[in-house]
Order: sequence, then C-alpha cells, then structure tokens
Amino acid sequence: MTDILAINWNADPVIFNLFGLFQVRWYSLLFVSGFVLGWFIFQWFFKRERLNPKLLDSLLVTLIVGTIVGARLGHCLFYQPDYYLGSWKGFLEIFMPWKGGLASHGGTIALFIAMWWYARKYGKKNKFDFVWLLDHLCIAVCFAACFIRLGNLFNSEIYGGPTNLPWGFVFLRNGETEPHHPTQLYEALCYLLLGLVLMALYRYKGEKIYRGIFIGLFFIGCFGSRFLIEFIKNDQVDFEAGMALNMGQLLSIPFVLLGIGFLVYAYKKKIPALTDGGYVEQNKK
Repeated sequence: MTDILAINWNADPVIFNLFGLFQVRWYSLLFVSGFVLGWFIFQWFFKRERLNPKLLDSLLVTLIVGTIVGARLGHCLFYQPDYYLGSWKGFLEIFMPWKGGLASHGGTIALFIAMWWYARKYGKKNKFDFVWLLDHLCIAVCFAACFIRLGNLFNSEIYGGPTNLPWGFVFLRNGETEPHHPTQLYEALCYLLLGLVLMALYRYKGEKIYRGIFIGLFFIGCFGSRFLIEFIKNDQVDFEAGMALNMGQLLSIPFVLLGIGFLVYAYKKKIPALTDGGYVEQNKK
C-alpha cells in the first residue's frame, strides 16, 4: 500500500506534440537550457578575465559535439556493449541519441579530449591553457548536470530503490505502486550546491587560489556524491545485479582520484586560477 506521505509522480515527459510529427520533451528542453546557461556563465568569465568573446562561438560548438558524442558512446560502450556491438541494428542505433541513453562519465571523458584540443588550438595566443578551461568549464557543468537530472525525473528514469521516507516518489508511469528514492533529485541538488560553491569561490576568491582547484573540487564533489547515491539507485542494466559496486561507481572512482591529483597539481604549480587575456585594452587602442 502506498505511503500517504509519498509523492505520486505521473508527469508527462512530452511538453507538447506538434501534429504527431514533432515532440518537445522536458529532457530536451532542460538539456539545451544547460548549454544556454553555460553560455552566459562563460560570457561573464571572458569579460572578467578580458578574453576575446569571439572565442565563445567555437567553444560552444566544441562543447555540444563533445558532450553528445561522448555521452552517447559512454552509454553504448559502458552499459550495453553487447546490444550496440552485437548486431548491425544495434550498431546503427549508436548514432541515434534520440532513442535514449546518455552516460555522464562518457560525456566527461569526451569533454576532456575536446578541451585539450581547444586549448591546443586557441589557448597559447589567448593566454589560457587546458587546466584553465577545465576550471571554468566545471562550474557551468554543475548547473547543466542539475538540469539533466531534472530531465531524468520528468522521464521517470534512473531512480532509486523503495523507501519509507516522506519524499519518496511513486513513479506511476512505470507501474510502480510503492515510493522510491528520487535519486534524480538527490543528484540534482548535489550538483546545484557544488555549482554554487564553485561560483562563490570564483567570484570572491578567484584571484587568490590556484589553477586546478576548481576542477579538483568538482571531480571530488560530483563523482564522490554520485558514488554514494549509487548505493540506493536501482541497477541500470542487468549485468550490475550482484556486483559489489555498480558501473556508475566503478567509473566514478578514477574521477575522484583525478580530482585529488588536480589539487596536488594546483598546490605544487601555484599558477593563478584566473588569466588576463588583455582583450579590453587591445580594443581600446
């Protein structure tokens, strides 16, 4: 019997359907909103640190391509390789992200590669490097990740096991009759708080801390919280059943260690976190 304090969740994942030909879904809207918010955040970064705002166009394209390609490949290769590599039908569906299936770990790896390329191409002549990009990108990613988990909530997916807590969600669209942990909200809240902390550090302490601290704290906070929340999350694929640690946890451990590595790097190198591109002075001449 459903707990009287539980939340009956039956949200329609589709906002509207245009003549049965085109759907606008909450997940898609929230996914795009993360990039839009990130665009405005980076405008602030570039203005404060006097970098050429024209670089934002190519940066946005690089981020979008890296995120979608990496997140899609991450899901296909980490969670369902037998399906996507086991037949031509599955293989072709790798190139159809609208069919569902994006993995944050894959997106993170792809963004690493994309930002390394971007820093190699534009960094030296504009006075920033790979770690500077990661430091700034991770702040925007916190809020984008929060939006994506809210999109998962509207899709009634990636939730936790049964709970007696008063904020348990009964996911009616999936035929559930008992309340479950809304782990989408747990993760969204963690990412939001982490983003606000990093934003405050940038705003008030940016000139006093070292390059690598933001991305180090991000990896530890983001993937550390992900590791813990996975303990109460339902298995995403069948092969996780019976595993001491699921795939999400196994993939999170290297990122937490990498975060510690970035903190060590920051305090050894002691490079200022902020740069000075000098773009404002150039334009005034």
